[in-house]
Order: sequence, then C-alpha cells, then structure tokens
Amino acid sequence: MKLTVYGSINTFRVIPLSLSHMFKNFNIQADFYHIMLDFVGLGLFDEKDISLKGLEKIHNADKVYVEFYTSILMGTDLEKMEQLYEKKITLLSREDVEQHAEDWLVDAKDRNVVFLTGGDTMVSTTHVDLRLRAADMGIETTLIHGASIASAICGLSGLQNYRFGKSVTIPHPYVSSRGVRVVSQTPYDTIKKNIEAGLHTAVFLDIDKDKGYMTVNQAMEILLEVEGKLGEGVMNDRLAVGIARAGSPSPVVKADYVEALRNYDFGGPLHIVVIPAELHFVEAEALVKLAGAPEEILENVD
Repeated sequence: MKLTVYGSINTFRVIPLSLSHMFKNFNIQADFYHIMLDFVGLGLFDEKDISLKGLEKIHNADKVYVEFYTSILMGTDLEKMEQLYEKKITLLSREDVEQHAEDWLVDAKDRNVVFLTGGDTMVSTTHVDLRLRAADMGIETTLIHGASIASAICGLSGLQNYRFGKSVTIPHPYVSSRGVRVVSQTPYDTIKKNIEAGLHTAVFLDIDKDKGYMTVNQAMEILLEVEGKLGEGVMNDRLAVGIARAGSPSPVVKADYVEALRNYDFGGPLHIVVIPAELHFVEAEALVKLAGAPEEILENVD
C-alpha cells in the first residue's frame, strides 16, 4: 500500500494514500498522537457514521479493538469496517472486556491503541470502567464522541431531551432453576416513577446472544404482562413510541397506545422504546405529525 507523509518532524503522521486527501488540510499537533488509549464512538448504524477525528485516530493506531455486545451497528460488519478504515480490527468478547481487560489494555503502555464502540463512546458504564482501569495502569486516554441513541430518539420523535428521566433496559424473561418464568419488574417500576415525576423514559431492549434482539412488540407484551400482575394502571391506555434502525436511511418511528404497538411491524433490529409522560403541546404535535400518533393526544395538552 502506498503511504503519504504529511507535516514536519513536529507534526509527522502517515496516512494511507487512498484516504490522505481527506486530511490534507488538517493541522494537528504531535501530542494528538503520543502513546495513549483512544475511545472512539462509531455512531448509530454503519461504518460511515464515524467522525473524521475518529477515522484519523484509527489510521494512526498500532492496534484497534472493537466490542459489539453493548451495542452493534446493524448496517455493517467487521469486513466492511476494515475495508473503509484500512486497518485490522480485533473483535473483543464480553469476557475480554469485563474480565480480561488488562490483557489488551497493556498494549496502550507502549503503543497507540483505539477501542471502538457503537454509539457514543462513554454511554455504557462498561466503558467508563475500562477508562478507570486504564487510569489505574497509568495509561492516558482520550475520547472521540459519536452519535448516540440518547439524542437520536429525541430528534426522531420530537420529544424534548431535557424531559427524560432515568432510562431502563427490559431484559428477556428467563426460566429459573426451579422452572419458574422470571419477568423483571424493574422497567415497569422505573417507568412509573418517571411518569409520576413528569419525565419520559427511554427503554432499551435486551440484546442476547441466544435469544436475539428484543423487539418493540416483545417489550410491549412484557410491560403488559407485568401490568396484569401488579394492576397499578401504569400501562393502561399508555402512549408509547417505538423506534427501529435509528441512524439508517429508513428508520421507523411509530407512536400509539401500548396495546396497538404490540402488533405493529417495525421491521428488523435494533429497536428502542420511549414511554412519554405528560406531553408539552409541541411534543404532542410532533408525535402526531412525525410518528403517526392518534390525533386525540392533541387534546388537553399545555
């Protein structure tokens, strides 16, 4: 592969010729490249969502790692990423990240290492923990942020970002060792508390290597199942917003009552749900016009 070299001895960098034109006007100092661990967010959907800063970090890395168990880019795969980024990428498992992180973090003691994640780089507490471990090992870190689902759901639905409360994840139900089906009540309780505080709830849906990607439809079924057990009225006639494939060329956004969303076809993953609290009139109008919500929600809004 031909290489193009730019800069003086103080700004030296080597970039593959096929992408060098993208950086020819950059004037980035050498301290951008000294030995460290760079956390780079990939964005929401495919390999093209990465920022130019993130791309340059990859080009100047000695080792590039990625994990896809906290979030995954549904519009790409490792081969496409390596082809565009022109770099070998090592896929890390959950065990590699959570239990054996020191085995690969040590690379950043004497080499430039990039750690790639879907979405923004520090949304997951797992990634914060990695950064703390790196600090304990004397490894300097930097963050290159990427588009996050936390902001995308606001843009797609029209709900105002400052009105969101605590987020929650609905896990797949499972059967205990005693043969009892276990359904988590935590999402229901979180939604209830947020609604009481006048706050919307972002509801993330489980990704399981065996059970697959949870859908909006499954999430609605689970919430209604818990409602049936507790009978507190949280989900009765409750408006919800389902979003599929945020960041893709064809995202799906649909707002309706929980009972109706059980049967709506959102297509392929990834899915996420928002349970709104009391709506501002602009939010209600946005849900009707942008997400096909029933027009009756425009009544009695402030």
